[in-house]
Amino acid sequence: MSEEDNNTTNKGARTGMFRPKLSFYHPNAKGAGCALSLELHPAHDQTDGSIMAQFANQKTIGNRNAANPTFSRFDWENSICVKLDFTDLTKMLQVFRGECESLEDGKGLYHISPRATTRIVLRHVLEPVAGYSLEVYRNSGGPSDGTSSRIFLAPNEASGLAVAVENSLGVICFGIPTVIPHDTTAYRREVRGMRNVTAA
Repeated sequence: MSEEDNNTTNKGARTGMFRPKLSFYHPNAKGAGCALSLELHPAHDQTDGSIMAQFANQKTIGNRNAANPTFSRFDWENSICVKLDFTDLTKMLQVFRGECESLEDGKGLYHISPRATTRIVLRHVLEPVAGYSLEVYRNSGGPSDGTSSRIFLAPNEASGLAVAVENSLGVICFGIPTVIPHDTTAYRREVRGMRNVTAA
């Protein structure tokens, strides 16, 4: 292998290790905005696929009009991370498609673990601005342990996200297809024998 080929291979290997994310950044002037990052995890071995959703509340207020423009920052260190599986995603798609106005009639989806209870709420909003409100609430058990995040998705963002989620369901269910070499000699011999019997 030439040095050029080796560099190309190494570059491809490094690229393959990077997992792309779909992110939405919605800061506001009050400092109450939110960012959402979505990462696809295909099914593999005995592990079901999912989309990991990470919510980060706005940490600072930026100023793009200043002499030295600054951008809003988000608190990723204290973000809320939620694993959305096949059932969660298909129920969310029903809201995005207009089949229902909210998740479980406004009750939301609950994820309960020994460490915390997480509630996911998605609802279609018409006023004062049309769009979709995606909210997550987490409580670790104590009276002061509750945290929450809310991001508002415009109709075009919700539409694009719905398409992305729908197109991801294949690998979430079945993983990334791979060709597994196998010997079909015995099978082909059996098929030929059956054909010979039928012809006789």
